[in-house]
Amino acid sequence: MIFSFKNLFKISILFCASIVAAQITPAPKSYVAYKTSAPISIDGKANETDWKNASFTANFTDIEGDKTPKYQTNVKILWDDENLYFYAELKEPHVWGTLKQRDTVIFHNNDFEIFIDPDGDSHNYMEFEINALNTIWDLFLVKPYRDAAPVLDGWDIHGIKTEVSINGTLNNPKDTDEGWSVEIAMPWKSIYEAGNKKVPANDFWRINFSRVNWDHVIINGKYQRKKDKNGKRLPEYNWVWSPQYVIAMHEPEKWGYVYFSDHKTSEPFQFEIPKDEQLKWLLFDLYRAQKSYQNKNKKWAANISEIGQKSYQIDGKMVTPVLENYNSGWTISVKSPFTNATYQIKEDSKLTTIK
Repeated sequence: MIFSFKNLFKISILFCASIVAAQITPAPKSYVAYKTSAPISIDGKANETDWKNASFTANFTDIEGDKTPKYQTNVKILWDDENLYFYAELKEPHVWGTLKQRDTVIFHNNDFEIFIDPDGDSHNYMEFEINALNTIWDLFLVKPYRDAAPVLDGWDIHGIKTEVSINGTLNNPKDTDEGWSVEIAMPWKSIYEAGNKKVPANDFWRINFSRVNWDHVIINGKYQRKKDKNGKRLPEYNWVWSPQYVIAMHEPEKWGYVYFSDHKTSEPFQFEIPKDEQLKWLLFDLYRAQKSYQNKNKKWAANISEIGQKSYQIDGKMVTPVLENYNSGWTISVKSPFTNATYQIKEDSKLTTIK
């Protein structure tokens, strides 16, 4: 079930010509995933009653949030004590794929992708990709690419089950297809490696979905990615559930919120993003402003007024970010007027909660 959040993020920013103000990102999308009442069989079709009762996400949008994709994409999510389940439907008149070896660069085909950051700190998160041939690529990222960290390409989601169902014919350019669907079961014990070592019943994780689609040509009866007149491949389309507002999936702080309710699908649960999340959004916007300042001035800002305001109003409460510089970097922290927790972000975008 999908919930709309109006005026959730009430932060007023004073723009001055002499400073670089933090740019506040719109609130991400949210979804409530319900616990299953019966076993789920992974066959790519989602015929079980729990799947039928579960709501689809909103239609995917362009990654920058300003264009409607050519083809529709929607996802459902369920869970039980052993697995996290995903079901995706991808409309597509030409279903094709060429990559058959696990852990190849699957987005060189049309694909469906899942990104999961269990503790929402923007570090230690996972990426999963699958094409219409049911070939997968799973990898673990210690930090986002922007912060120069190793990518663990050899990491696997052990015990994962996936299946693809084709509504049409695969790799047949002579007909028109309806699309393809994907069903996935990810064992909790494998995703624990990214944090939160327990089933997140009545809690939320940061998750997003992406769909990469390519313009194609048919050469000798086979699909290939289309090139321009100079022989350069045309850029891919990036369609997502919760907009990133830039062509970059690896900004985990912009991913959506998935709340895992232990209610049944027949017992709708109302989830609201906690107010403290707004403080985290602010910290990430200040992080980006600090990075921009450093790129322009070749040094870090020495005080908060160089990259934003001295204080911000969030839901009627004033919050005051504190910038501290060190020889090795910096931190920006803010104390919550709602819970008294303190949140802190570092120069490598690591978010820490101090209760």
